[in-house]
Amino acid sequence: MVNVTFQQEPVTLVGNEVKVGDKAPEFRVLSNDLQEVSLDDYKGKVKLISVVPSIDTGVCADQTKRFNEEAEAIGNVQVLTISMDLPFAQKRWVTQHHINKLEILSDHRDAQFGQNYGVLIQELRLLARAIFVVDSNDKVTYVEYVSEVSNHPDYDAALEAARKAN
Repeated sequence: MVNVTFQQEPVTLVGNEVKVGDKAPEFRVLSNDLQEVSLDDYKGKVKLISVVPSIDTGVCADQTKRFNEEAEAIGNVQVLTISMDLPFAQKRWVTQHHINKLEILSDHRDAQFGQNYGVLIQELRLLARAIFVVDSNDKVTYVEYVSEVSNHPDYDAALEAARKAN
């Protein structure tokens, strides 16, 4: 069981903890143009999934910008950022911040990603900060559930895991 806090207060994560070696759970989320996207859309690709509570907050914005900057350097890896933000807000943010090397996806509709990856914060209906690296065979090779939602993830470890999964 993963223990996570939000502003130093314990929160309840809904769903099952994902562990290294697991088959990546399926998910359905929305793209910024309201199209349904699933894990199958990235079949055969290494995926670095960056999970953030809200793209419009400081740490989430920094995390997304960092992975956008690093995306080319880690090779043939599809970088995804997933949050509960509405697709319209995500699209505005992407345009405003010139994000062009990763996809930002919304789990707002039914929180399926959050539940399937064990990152849905019950008390807030936001996603806990986490990183998942999934290889081209959809096997999970790296997991980080950030213990305090307002903290940064271990970027270097996540990027190295993505390189190794490639």
